[in-house]
Amino acid sequence: MRNPRSSTPKDRIPELLLRDPLAEFLGALGPGETFSYSYDDAVKLSGHSCPTVAGSYLMTVVALQALYPGSIPVRGEIEVTIGGAASESTWGPISQVVAFLTGAAPETGFGGLGGKFRRKHLLRFDPALKGRLQFRRTDTGATVIVRYDPTAVPAPAEMGQLLGEALAEDAPPQVRERFARLWQERVKAILAGDPKQVVTIERKDWAA
Repeated sequence: MRNPRSSTPKDRIPELLLRDPLAEFLGALGPGETFSYSYDDAVKLSGHSCPTVAGSYLMTVVALQALYPGSIPVRGEIEVTIGGAASESTWGPISQVVAFLTGAAPETGFGGLGGKFRRKHLLRFDPALKGRLQFRRTDTGATVIVRYDPTAVPAPAEMGQLLGEALAEDAPPQVRERFARLWQERVKAILAGDPKQVVTIERKDWAA
């Protein structure tokens, strides 16, 4: 697999530290310890690196930084609403990355222990959000809505033609290699810049 960080300074790609009370309770983490998540982890989950995976990761980073200013986010205590249908466009893949990072899960998620640590039904889909993602803390009700727009980092003009050529059964190796290189260069550019270049916080609500 091509490493999406191979030519991107490591310190420019934000990593996520999260507490996880369930992991502490079951002994996977010690008291006060945290899980560390990187973009590479999102790539491993998805099986590829693309602008959508990058956007899913960055939206989560920006939202959690806003929800937990100066403190460590708590995995499993974040409710997420995806602004599209699960079967439409890229919303399903986006939800998988967000669920992986936040612990929020749909109806297939963990049901909890003794009324605690529930992850089930913390992730839902609502097309009324119109392409935005809503993150809500279950402890305080603090909420942020974010939107991702990768057009701030446009794809090279030749990408469309190269995609068709690279998908052909008899595509020369150099065509596929050039397509993959240009594709990952755009992903690296999205990740290396200020996340707020492509992710906008559209609303904050700290009311409990």
